[in-house]
Amino acid sequence: MKLQEMLGTKYPFIQGGMANIATGEFAASVSNAGGLGLVGAGGMDVDMLRENIRICKSKTDKPFGVNLMLMHPQAADMAQVILEEGVKIVTTGAGSPSKYIDAWKESGMMVIPVVSGVALAKRMQKMGADAVIAEGTESGGHVGEMTTMTLVPQVVDALDIPVIAAGGIADGRQYAAAIALGAIGAQLGTCLLASNECPIHEAYKAAVLKAKDNSTTVTGRIAGTPVRVIKNKMAREYVMQEKKGATVEELEKYTLGSLRRSVFDGDTDTGSLMAGQAVGQLKEIRPLADIFEDMYAESQKVIAGLSDRI
Repeated sequence: MKLQEMLGTKYPFIQGGMANIATGEFAASVSNAGGLGLVGAGGMDVDMLRENIRICKSKTDKPFGVNLMLMHPQAADMAQVILEEGVKIVTTGAGSPSKYIDAWKESGMMVIPVVSGVALAKRMQKMGADAVIAEGTESGGHVGEMTTMTLVPQVVDALDIPVIAAGGIADGRQYAAAIALGAIGAQLGTCLLASNECPIHEAYKAAVLKAKDNSTTVTGRIAGTPVRVIKNKMAREYVMQEKKGATVEELEKYTLGSLRRSVFDGDTDTGSLMAGQAVGQLKEIRPLADIFEDMYAESQKVIAGLSDRI
């Protein structure tokens, strides 16, 4: 099975549900460019989610979905909004969608949870998930411990449902590798930050293009809430204070509102510049359609040329 056949999209790519970034307009742009756009509920309230779903509907006739961050304090109400608005595809993160999956499935919705380990992946299959997104620690934002290279094949071997790879995929070589590991498609996040359509502040985009191979770090690892971001004043201070034994309350002063500051205000000093390790590969801002087309075409060339290297 190919992901594009499963979703009804042109390309086998899902846009990550990036909080404060994955607006209805951006999701529609992704879908119109051939991927599966997602409205990201993270950073929204219930009314904002409903509004953005409707905006997405008004701007595309292509498939799109919603990403629900299950740790959101309004997750239950948002799950109901997703039902009421007739959303056809939902991805979930930061927990288990056990409370909602039966109702979603009864409505005919396709449910695709994000997982960071085999045990959770098995539980999601047992609950009736249509597929899972196996996300490695290379990704931006909230991360697990396993790398994409090790996680994807283990999840593939453990499940009977399709697996979608995520984390560290920014060009056709990496997508071809994900296919070789047994995935049927990929979820993309960091590489979409460098798109014309991405609504982040221009200063955030400039930081993305400036980043190098070692430009990201993980905050919150000691506290058990790891988040991968581009290194800046906030991230360095956070990690330093964390190592000194600062409390969660003391650390919160660095992160409270930090993602919104970076996305909307362009604060590259104290804002949270979420990005994955592949950020060092991004050298220019391009249209989404070009990103998707080039990644897919390159992957086909890589796969076709592998016989010459074996």
